[in-house]
Amino acid sequence: MKKYLVFVFMLIFACCASAEAAQYGKIAAVVNGKAITMYDLQEAAAGDIIRARLNPDSPKDKAKVDAILRKTLDAMISDILLQQEAQRLGVKITDKDIDQEITAMYTSRGMTKQQFEKSLAKEGVKLSKLRENYRKGMTRQRIIAMEGGRRVVIKPEEIKAYYEKNKADMYNRDGLHMALIVYHPQAPAATIARKVKNGEISWLEASQKYSVMPDRNKGGDTGPVRWDQLNGEWSRRLSGMQPGDVTDLFNYNAQLKAQVRLFRPNGDNSPLRIMTLEEATPMIDAKLRGPKAQERIDEYLKSLRDKALIDIRI
Repeated sequence: MKKYLVFVFMLIFACCASAEAAQYGKIAAVVNGKAITMYDLQEAAAGDIIRARLNPDSPKDKAKVDAILRKTLDAMISDILLQQEAQRLGVKITDKDIDQEITAMYTSRGMTKQQFEKSLAKEGVKLSKLRENYRKGMTRQRIIAMEGGRRVVIKPEEIKAYYEKNKADMYNRDGLHMALIVYHPQAPAATIARKVKNGEISWLEASQKYSVMPDRNKGGDTGPVRWDQLNGEWSRRLSGMQPGDVTDLFNYNAQLKAQVRLFRPNGDNSPLRIMTLEEATPMIDAKLRGPKAQERIDEYLKSLRDKALIDIRI
């Protein structure tokens, strides 16, 4: 781990050195009169370069680094175009909107506001920069929803066909909560997790004794599962579970292990039932709408680019 941190530090230093060598004022692109500097581009791409374990100053890594820079530049151009569209359409993201999103993000990780801000400081991330990124991302989502997705139409026969093909897996999951135990680094996590799953130790006892979650005394209840907002990893983990089920131990992050329980707050652990077509319609509509909406979004972004004055200089 120590060697890896040294390696990461060297890469960050290399990124900064490359940015300085490229000169702060050098322009990577101009979008409708707004400049993107090489310094801003390399700063935005640094995370992906580090995760790919590339050295920006190494000739053998040049092609891969250039590919990341170009992909990052394309995203930055799209962001500028969407920000300009937001001004034209009068779309505004308020500070309250951003506060709500950030709060939801750190509470979903079982963190308090103080713990979250401490972790940002430890990682060298400025809260102001994070808020700026959230504002850009939320603006992008709102504009795309308004202009890219509004022309998508899902026909009733498409929904019915999907339901008939997939209804065996379409359970009614309304009202299900998720509880999370994130084991203390010094806890015998593997042993405790096995005993919890076997029923030798209750979930609540394990949570109170061994979890680092702030709500551990209440069993680590994170509230109702927001199924439409789960990422791929969490969706796969939860989608096959029934009320009362407990997962095996898994890696929560690089240092900590965790375990999840799916349950109904009223204690009802009866199996999930298959949804009716009427109940399943909103979920199916959202699922089918995604790919079609992406096509419209791609068309919309292309139309913005076609109308814009874009001068790429790298």
